[in-house]
Order: sequence, then C-alpha cells, then structure tokens
Amino acid sequence: MGVKNLWDILESCKKTLPLHHLQNKRLCVDLSCWLIQFQNANKSSVCIKDKLYLRSLFHRLRALIALNCSLIFVTDGAIPSIKLSTYRRRLGAGPESTREEANPQTSQTVASLRRNASSEFSCMIKEAKALGLALGIPCLDGIEEAEAQCALLNAESLCDGCFSSDSDIFLFGARTVYRDVVLGDGGHVSCYEMVDIESKLGLGRNSLITLALLLGGDYSQRVHGFGPDKALQVVKSMGDDNVLQQIISEGLTGLKKRTGTKKMDKHINRDKNKENDQSQMRVNSQNQGLADQFCQVIKAYLKPKCHSADSEAVLRVCSEWPFQRTQIQHICEQYFGWNPEKTDEYIIPKIAERDLRRFANLRLVSSELGARIPFHKLPVTCPVSTIVKQRKLQGQVCFEVSWQNMDGIQASIVPADLLESACPEMISEFMARKDEEKKCRNRRLNTRKSNKASINEVEAQLQSNTSISIDSVPSSSSNFHHSATDTKTSEIIDLCSPSPPHRLSKVAEPVDVIEIYDSEAEMSTEHQRKARNLRLFLDDIRNELH
Repeated sequence: MGVKNLWDILESCKKTLPLHHLQNKRLCVDLSCWLIQFQNANKSSVCIKDKLYLRSLFHRLRALIALNCSLIFVTDGAIPSIKLSTYRRRLGAGPESTREEANPQTSQTVASLRRNASSEFSCMIKEAKALGLALGIPCLDGIEEAEAQCALLNAESLCDGCFSSDSDIFLFGARTVYRDVVLGDGGHVSCYEMVDIESKLGLGRNSLITLALLLGGDYSQRVHGFGPDKALQVVKSMGDDNVLQQIISEGLTGLKKRTGTKKMDKHINRDKNKENDQSQMRVNSQNQGLADQFCQVIKAYLKPKCHSADSEAVLRVCSEWPFQRTQIQHICEQYFGWNPEKTDEYIIPKIAERDLRRFANLRLVSSELGARIPFHKLPVTCPVSTIVKQRKLQGQVCFEVSWQNMDGIQASIVPADLLESACPEMISEFMARKDEEKKCRNRRLNTRKSNKASINEVEAQLQSNTSISIDSVPSSSSNFHHSATDTKTSEIIDLCSPSPPHRLSKVAEPVDVIEIYDSEAEMSTEHQRKARNLRLFLDDIRNELH
C-alpha cells in the first residue's frame, strides 16, 4: 500500500515510456509486489494450482532479459514493529500469516516479527526466487522492508531504478520508480522520477514523509480532518527543508493555525464548558503523544533497517550471475509441463538477443573512449555469425540471423536497429551480397529472353525454308504423272520403280540448312544426323527457357 492517496497526488508526474527505455539498465524488483500483481490479475484457485503467477513472471522476465536488463530480486524480511498493528489489520485479506498470534503487546516486546516461512505466499516467493536464479537473476533477502532496501540501492546508484507498487518507496529515498509494466505490442512502463516530483509539485522526501503523517500509511493512522488537498496545502506552506521539525514542534495547534480552521479534531476542545487551562492541558497532552508518534514514523522512513551498500550481501547480488539452462528446463517441466525443446524455444532467443545487446553496448563504450577497432579485429566475438535474410514483423524491419556458440538455437529474428548498433558491417556485407544476387538474376533473365528470341528466329527461318511447292498428284498407285506445264517448276520421282534415282525436288526457294528429299527414308545418313542434331539443339534451348 504505502501512503494513502500518494499515487493520486503523484499522477501528474507519471511518465509512460516504451519498454525499450529499460534496455541496458540495472533494476531492483520488490518481488512481493510483482507476485501480488499477478495474483490479483488471476483471482481464482486456478492461479495457485496452475502456477499462473509463476508463468506470468517467466514471460515478464524473458522480455526484460532480451533488453539486457540486469535484475535483482529483493524480498521482505521481518515485519517492523511499527508496522505490526497495520499488518494485523490486513491478516484477514493478506497473502500470508505470522507464526505468532496477534498480541497487542508484541510491538512493545520485540523489534520486529519474523514472517511465516511455510505460508502459501512464502512458498510462492521461494518458487519465484528459484526461477530467477535459473535465469541468472540473484535475490537479496531484506532485513525488513523490501522497498526500503530497493530505495537504498537506487539512492546509492547501485541500480538505475526500482520496480515497486508501494508508494512509500519514495519516502525511503528512491529516485526512480517503475510501477506498471505492459508487454507485447505497444509494451510500455510507468515511470516516476523524484526530480519531477520536486520540480512539478515542490515535494521533496521530507514533504512526502509529512504527507504520510497526515494522510496515514503503513506506519500510522491518518490525522483526522486532513485530506489530500489540505495536507498538500500544509506541507507546501512549511517548505521541504524544515517541514519535519515544524510539524513535530508545532503539533496540532500549529496545524490548526496553518489551515485556518478553528477545530482540527473532534477530540480537541470538545467540551467548551470546561476551564481553558484544562482544555489546554488536554491539547498539550495530545500534541505530545502525536509528536512522539510522528518521531517514530519519521525515524522508520529516514533510517530503515537495510543491508548497507558495501555489505557482502549487496556486493554478492551486484555481481554477474550465469544463466543455468538445465535448471530452467527442469523448473519449466516441473511447473508448466514443458519439454526442454519448448523451454529453449521460449528463452534461448532472448538470451541470444541479450548477448547481442551487450556486444553492442561494448562497442558503443569503446567508441566513446576513442578505441575504434575494426570489426574483424575485436577481442570479443560477435554472437551473430551471419545474416540470413531481411524480415518485417508488425511493421518493424528485422533481420533473421544465425548464431554461433549458442546451444539450443540456430537462427532467430532480431530488430534491425539492434543489429545496426551491434554489427553494421554485417548489414553492409549482406546488402552488397543481396545487390550482387539481384544483378545475377537480372543477367540470367536477360540471357533467357535473348535465347528465347533466338529460338523464335530459328524456328521462323526453318518454317520458311521447309515450305515446298508441289503439284497436285493423281490418285493412281502405279505412277506419278505431271502436266506439261509443270515440268519447269518441279520433277516427280516414281517411287514405285525398283531403283529410284536420288534426285532432289525443286523447291520454291533455296534451302540453306537442310536438303529436303522426296522421302525421309531416302535421306543420306549424314543429312539425317544433321537434322537430328538440330532438333536436339532446339529441344535443349526450349528446356532451358522453361
């Protein structure tokens, strides 16, 4: 929850950024907030039984891994003593329960209360941590509040931002907070920057803590008579630097003066008939009690119990953790029923894309430092071996690439802008090869067209050269006769004679290539060979064209 109504107050500072904004960033995650989001999105017993929350977490992680986000899970530790009363009120609807019964004196006897490690929600946390470790995501177990630990990592510049839905993360010192994440087409993330809160609303960390005192939150009840507008009015009138000291010293009387109201609380000056001194004593007593409560809340926000930035636990999670392929296959088979091939299909392309982004980032940093090393002489090998072809997905230009030294995957599709930043030399080589292939296709096409035209010319010439002008022949079977008027144009051979002479027929036009005989059987062997070779030549050309 955090501070009541604080997200509404900060709405004007909300920025909706494309998911691509998160690439190459180190981010810490309040793991409980994510699991509660997934649980609320699937409010049924099926969510727990079918591990829908874990599957949703898996798909969110693979999307962020592809962007080369270095994630750190942070979990809640013990419940702060100042939060015990609030925690008990939520036990009925809360995701977990404690080992100890709710006891009004508990907060007075212990500093904090350990959480029930065997509760249903604690089991969900363990599964999420195991999934994260298999994907190379470490987990930092907080001493108390997870959002306080996330805020410390962000304030110490050990991470670029925090994922949390608890608004009091700003009160612990966070500078950049991501609240909602939407994947898929048009994926985006909701971002809140403390610098925007300070410049647009005039609210610093101290002012936000004061709002928590007046509006109520995890650590205290609201002060009666204050809503968001009136609380903002009071806080801005005091200024961020001195607001905490003034609200403690002035108490309810000072708040009444600043708001211009005559009655701040129904418990103050309720009996107007009593003496002024008795009324003043009661007001002073209430002011003192409220001041003590305010001091406890302020201390809880300003000095939360966390691992220090130089602690061994923090240094451990800030180091690089390996991706464990066998382990993630086992987890997906156990919880989702996937075979290893399906798991690889989901996650290995994202791991490959992450490695390509790391390679691109390395080249960018080297270039900024003035080290312009040729692509083929780089000490680090590019994970892409070659570009297969250009693609277009959802209107975005992409490339299908083949990978090297990447078990479980041979090729996948990556955005064109990523490949351009990682290895523009490969794109240039691919485009040059593509242009050369296009020129070769054009040359082959032109050759085919030329050959087809040549065949048409040869066929036309053959057609014209084989046109024979022959007189009409009588139906007699014994002899062929010709009229006297046709003797000058053609001679007819008597095929019925025992040994007909080999004489050529006269044709209308001279024949250049094939000599036409009266009967194919009468052709010489040499001429038959020439005619057959010509037909084979023409058949070969036709086959090549078709």
